[in-house]
Amino acid sequence: MSHHHLDSDAWGREAFVTRLREVGTRRYHHKHPFHLLMNAGTLSAEAIRGWVADRFYYQANIPIKDAAIISNCPIRQVRRVWLHRITDHDGTREGEGGIEAWLKLAEACGMSREELLDERHVLPGVRFAVDAYVNFARTKSWPIAVASSLTELFAPDLMANRLAAFEKHYGWVQPWGFDYFRRRVTQARVDSEEGLQLTLTYCQTQALQVEAVAALAFKCDVLWSMLDAIQAGYGPAANSTAQTGSH
Repeated sequence: MSHHHLDSDAWGREAFVTRLREVGTRRYHHKHPFHLLMNAGTLSAEAIRGWVADRFYYQANIPIKDAAIISNCPIRQVRRVWLHRITDHDGTREGEGGIEAWLKLAEACGMSREELLDERHVLPGVRFAVDAYVNFARTKSWPIAVASSLTELFAPDLMANRLAAFEKHYGWVQPWGFDYFRRRVTQARVDSEEGLQLTLTYCQTQALQVEAVAALAFKCDVLWSMLDAIQAGYGPAANSTAQTGSH
């Protein structure tokens, strides 16, 4: 497959990018009621801790997902580009990386590392959604799995808003726990640009482009489903007017 020539039926670059971005605008989890309540400062400490503990299961599986993408990719240059994502999360030595930063966030919220590492708080719906995402990356062709990662296009703004909300509303969380959020504001910009370029380069037929857009929608559904489960487990009811932030 030529990597620089679009098939005649394929969308042009701008049209393809527009379709990808439209998915995020409509379906990204920044619009989920749980996120809106989090940013408004109305969640209980129990709900925040539940979110941190459950979200850790997702964080811990990101490098496994990325390793699956690499294992399916026969192109050395692409593997080189993607490889840093594993070490970004795992670190290259103890005390480094995104997973470690999330464990520090948990400690800043008053939880022990053990509570997260032994997965005692992981809700069934969260486990199911995350496992489905890893399975997707393992079983789909690598360009489609890469396209599913493009929720990163929308992450920097979400991270910046989340950091501001935590600093403003959740003073009981130790501020040294926010390193993950700060790092991802810049890291997600780099990662999303990288993922977008690979998607544009290797999805060269309209069929692949349609599949890439669907993969991004699937990933948005994974993140939304996780928050559905977390809200049911810890947060106020989706109809938050009935119990405004109360528990």
